[in-house]
Amino acid sequence: MYYKNIAAGLMLLSAPMLACAESVQLSLEECLRIALSDNPTVKVADMEVERLDYSKKEVIGQLLPTIDFGANYNRTLEKQTMYMSMDFGDMGGGSDSEGGEATSRARSGGDGGIKVGLDNSWSLGFQASLPLIAPQIWKSVAVSDTQILRSLEAARQSRQALVDQVKNAFYGLLLAQDSRIVIQESYDMARLTHETYVKQAAAGAASDYDVLRTSVAMKNIEPEIIQADIAIKQARLQLLVLMGVDSAFEFEAATKLADYEKTMYDEVFALEADYSNNADLKLLDIDTKLLEQQVAMKKLAFVPTLALSANYNWTSMSNGSPVKNFRWSPYSMVGLTLSVPIFHGGSRWNSLKAASIQAKEMSWQRANLERSISMQVDIAIDNIKLNVKQIASSAESVSEADRAHTIMEKSFEIGAASYLDLRDSELSLTRARLAYYQAIYNYLVAGSKLELLLGNAKLEY
Repeated sequence: MYYKNIAAGLMLLSAPMLACAESVQLSLEECLRIALSDNPTVKVADMEVERLDYSKKEVIGQLLPTIDFGANYNRTLEKQTMYMSMDFGDMGGGSDSEGGEATSRARSGGDGGIKVGLDNSWSLGFQASLPLIAPQIWKSVAVSDTQILRSLEAARQSRQALVDQVKNAFYGLLLAQDSRIVIQESYDMARLTHETYVKQAAAGAASDYDVLRTSVAMKNIEPEIIQADIAIKQARLQLLVLMGVDSAFEFEAATKLADYEKTMYDEVFALEADYSNNADLKLLDIDTKLLEQQVAMKKLAFVPTLALSANYNWTSMSNGSPVKNFRWSPYSMVGLTLSVPIFHGGSRWNSLKAASIQAKEMSWQRANLERSISMQVDIAIDNIKLNVKQIASSAESVSEADRAHTIMEKSFEIGAASYLDLRDSELSLTRARLAYYQAIYNYLVAGSKLELLLGNAKLEY
């Protein structure tokens, strides 16, 4: 298992277990693996891909037959009355209108109205439809494929950004830890000097002023230690948030900043400026393709559509109780529905023109974005090369400051140098070490940013 430093696998530990677990050491690769599997942003991106896959299936479903079952019941409260006016003049019945109305009333009874209809009316059956010619739906399937492709690229972009964030947080933790060590060493040297003067003052070989001066110098470093501890805590918490791990989990970085100096020269020689895999560029290209497909869909809105429909129903009508005396009669039909768009107020035409203009705008946006990315890549490469030179210079400065401090310590021990000379050499050594670690940190951050711009960060974790 890759998690050789994590007992039983960190991914299977619950929050309470993490809180109680002993501090472990994690490398950058292990932090990236945990983040790429547990970070909520990555999970949301993966779910978005799954959602769009279902959306595509929804579009495909529109091309398949639809079958519905329905039932309807009506109860007649007041039956419809029908009146008829019949003229029997040609049949010997006379043409007098009053005589005709009298004859009608005599045949229909009363005022001549006839009650028609039954009390209960039932209707139930199946309805089916199938699109035969539906160009817009056909094109929607291709649009769904492109949307899924965009979602996949967006998921890759989120992973690339997460890798960059995790690396920056991890490097920040290394910088805070190494800086804490340097400050602690400076504090230890100041304390040792103070204790030496205290002993000398007790023996009458040093003044109270020397004791107070060394005590103040020692106490001036204590706030820096506290700030370094806070920086370590903040960097660790930020890394835990990116990893999607409980904040109570205790861990230590398994590497130091100086470890990266061994491979930096090989990495510098392998630098490339190929940003063809840049996620922003790829997303813009996919968005352009989506707009072009939408323009094609809007053009297909002018194409006629044809659909097949069919139904099979049963009807029943009766008087009295609605659940008795059923007389079911089947009824079925098959038909074709043709829809030819002619005029819709110009809305479709204007929508098509607007989409066409938007698609043309994307080409200008891409040119501008490409220039911006090219400039950022060049700057990142220059920063990496400058940081490498800065690291080499800082390493040499640390070596010289260390030798100078050693000489000053020997001189101070034999009384050939003053405390101010010793303190000056200590500060020079501390500044040189901090500058060295800062240069390595800047180099690593610049390299991570270049990876993000080129879109070639490793995601196999």
